[in-house]
Amino acid sequence: MDEDTVFLTMDEKADKAVEHTRNEFAGVNTGKANPGMVEGITAEAYGSQMSLKEMAAITTPDARTIAIQPWDKSTIKAIEKAILASNIGITPAIMGDVIRLPLPELTGERRQELVKVVSKQAEEGRVAVRNARRDAMDALKKLQKAGDITEDDLKADEKEIQNKTDAAIKQINDLFAAKEKDLTTV
Repeated sequence: MDEDTVFLTMDEKADKAVEHTRNEFAGVNTGKANPGMVEGITAEAYGSQMSLKEMAAITTPDARTIAIQPWDKSTIKAIEKAILASNIGITPAIMGDVIRLPLPELTGERRQELVKVVSKQAEEGRVAVRNARRDAMDALKKLQKAGDITEDDLKADEKEIQNKTDAAIKQINDLFAAKEKDLTTV
């Protein structure tokens, strides 16, 4: 492993942590319809587990409703069952060949619970970024011990790794602040 590989690996892990956090936030109900809330739910179809976005068109006809229109109408019951089992707090209503998910109004108490959930997800993202930093720092120290890089290079590389870490954590904090504002705004 060389310095470039260490930096590439660090960047990749940090980017994945930020993207994962962004996707986790998309799945949290803010009272506004968002297809991301249900896209990742998996349902039993054709003998295997498939995500809803692979099985159906997911749209938001209005701000408080998600509509799911399966490509194959025989999967409607499986999709309904998966939504009920997912514990997202929305009861599906089947209307012909479309499943409608009317979003309930969020109470103040529920909003605070969701802020705690989002806060936990943000912290998990920050921990993943810090783990990527630790792995990169360990790899650099091994390179220095092996004589592949000098002490000065090690210090400069550690500073660069820290800057990348700070940038990724700032992205997560910004995402969290936006989601928290979204959740607490009535």
